[in-house]
Amino acid sequence: MSRLYTNNEVKLAGKILTEPQKYSLDELDFAQTVLTYWRTIHASPINTFQATLRDKINRLDYYDALIAQRLKRAVSIVAKLDRFPNMKLSTMQDIAGLRAIVKNVDQVRTLEKNYRESNFKHLLKDDKDYILDPAPSGYRGIHLIYQYVNEKNHESNGLRVELQIRTKLQHTWATAVETMGTFLKYSLKSSQGPVNWLDYFSLVSAGFAILEKCPTSENYKDLAPKDIFQKIVDESKKLNVSEKLRAFTVAADHIFQSQANSKYNLITLNLEKRVVNVKSYSARQLRRANIDYTNIEKEINKGAPIQAVLVSTGSIDSLRKAYPSYFLDTQEFLSKLNMIYHRLQKIK
Repeated sequence: MSRLYTNNEVKLAGKILTEPQKYSLDELDFAQTVLTYWRTIHASPINTFQATLRDKINRLDYYDALIAQRLKRAVSIVAKLDRFPNMKLSTMQDIAGLRAIVKNVDQVRTLEKNYRESNFKHLLKDDKDYILDPAPSGYRGIHLIYQYVNEKNHESNGLRVELQIRTKLQHTWATAVETMGTFLKYSLKSSQGPVNWLDYFSLVSAGFAILEKCPTSENYKDLAPKDIFQKIVDESKKLNVSEKLRAFTVAADHIFQSQANSKYNLITLNLEKRVVNVKSYSARQLRRANIDYTNIEKEINKGAPIQAVLVSTGSIDSLRKAYPSYFLDTQEFLSKLNMIYHRLQKIK
């Protein structure tokens, strides 16, 4: 099946969505329809990549690894296009996102090497090593950007898929950033928001890097581990981090187990009620899932205090571990802060 829209129409849709005040309601409806379609046709590539990733994880015997995939939220797509004016919707690399969360840095490197050295028909177009060179925000992990190659699938051939490989500790940091950003109403993960919180999470990332015996970002390379740990303890108290994060709880009784045959899960977080709901869909219900996803995002655009994401992973327990920010779960992050406190006491 050929694509319903040309690349130029997809580019135009992205432009309309970033400058809605300049366009009519019909044009906005057109742009939303194109975005929904464009996001949906990324499902085939991401499913192919997930099957490959699961096979690699099984062969490496990473029995406790987490694998998850998601189609990027419309609000995140538009925000990214807005932040990077030269970026086009038709060439955005992370609409289809796949994530592997493994035990430690050695496992990250082994999995990365496996991908780089395997006979893979899909094309590696770009890569980022945020472990060797952490982002200024403190983000750490490996990103591999592939171009999907399948000449029999005309709709999806040539689309991009982003594979992220993280340790559990790196994942713990990233999801705490997202959770705090949710309640501050800023995209901290995109380096937007109050400077004190941006600086705090950058500092904590340096501490976590030390725990994993990895390089810290440039801002902290001249500080001794003891000094970094002390600053983390001091800033955590100053910002009341533990109290704030413990206050972010959800009504767990509103979370129901996904169906046994579910392939996709639509997670919706109501920020006012602090309630999470998970709606499940079979593999054949992808289009229905995307329509529901789009309808919820329309409510978000009207100001509804909710967040939503369409993902694919296993059980509810796996969902909570792969996407803890949607369940406002920061217990693991707080336990690591406590570990840093005790490590500091030992150094002293």
